[in-house]
Amino acid sequence: MFSRRNVLAVTAAGAVATAAHAASFGNPDQPAQGAVNAKAPGNLRDPGPQSEAIGNQFPSAQTPPATDVGGMPMDWASFNNAPKRIQNGGWARQVTQADFAISNTITGVNMRLTAGGIRELHWHQAAEWAIMTYGSCRVTVLDAEGRPYVADVNEGDLWYFPAGQPHSLQGLGPDGCEFVICFDDGDASEFNTLLVTDWFAHTPPEILAKNFGVPAQTFAKIPLQNLWIFQGTLPGDLASDRAAISKNGRVPPHPFIFRLASSAPARESRGGDERIADSSNFPVATRIAAALVTVRPGGVREMHWHPNADEWQYYVSGKGRMGIFIGDSRARTMDFQEGDVGYIPQSIPHYIENTGDTDLVFLEMFKSPYYEDISLGEWMAHTPHLLMNQHLRVGTAMLDAIPKVEMVIVPL
Repeated sequence: MFSRRNVLAVTAAGAVATAAHAASFGNPDQPAQGAVNAKAPGNLRDPGPQSEAIGNQFPSAQTPPATDVGGMPMDWASFNNAPKRIQNGGWARQVTQADFAISNTITGVNMRLTAGGIRELHWHQAAEWAIMTYGSCRVTVLDAEGRPYVADVNEGDLWYFPAGQPHSLQGLGPDGCEFVICFDDGDASEFNTLLVTDWFAHTPPEILAKNFGVPAQTFAKIPLQNLWIFQGTLPGDLASDRAAISKNGRVPPHPFIFRLASSAPARESRGGDERIADSSNFPVATRIAAALVTVRPGGVREMHWHPNADEWQYYVSGKGRMGIFIGDSRARTMDFQEGDVGYIPQSIPHYIENTGDTDLVFLEMFKSPYYEDISLGEWMAHTPHLLMNQHLRVGTAMLDAIPKVEMVIVPL
């Protein structure tokens, strides 16, 4: 006769054996994950209530791969559903940590200025990095040494303003501009900045008079509410503005703008390319690094991770699917499209697949002076293959065939 303990042990062993037998290639976890396990009629049906329009945007959330396991913080957000603050001259919307809990290192802002529209003279407690996604804009800034700078930025160009350095933005003709800003602080807000009009309105007139050496009545017509964004007059030509601000002849040692989209790719393959801007080629950008990535249809931004910083993403065009592995058998796959934002914590591995029929273009942003990544394939290629094969059992022929340099974009 078996004791109760023996019966329980045999039952447990049988359960383990059954679980081990149930696990299969591409479906490793117990209980079994994914739509492939839905055998009963109606398992995959969703009677609702539901929004088909929203659900159809996220097929990887509706029917995740069998390799996905829950328990991860949400890594998706979007400017598409962020409320706009609209004023005469333009609008802005933002995704901060208050809206997107995982994003604790970077805040994102999407802003539009009309032709002549002005984002008033202001400064931030955080560093500001931006990319022009449409049109043209004139930027002005004064550095900490009192050296002024003015430039025009066009689609695909960047600017960078260190924390505390005052600046302005103005849309140019024919149709103004639109751009995306990143601050190196997840709690930063574009709606709460240090504005010159706001400071004047909240400083006693007699102090203004003493500060500037003029009668207090000089300030009788200053705005009593801040302007933030307002409609202005189109500026004159760039050369005239440069001449007007540079009368003392002092200029900053490094430009505050960078022509990212027209720069040479740092890495390129048949599947796409990657352009990088960090302090090595854009010296003023000491706190934010970026990569502009293009993935051709069918291509994949290869499996990799970034060892030096969290990654904040902005999807410029196309459609993609990102898979993230966070450890402890947890993984998530999510769909992204134009205007969406993604986020991956430091050193967490991931890939991005182009799931559309046009190029997928997105930005990778990092709170770091330098861009760094580690390729899974490159690591495997430079690890003793006998050792690697004992882990993965893929065969040394496969390991021998892995390129010895990082692919970045893998064509399928």
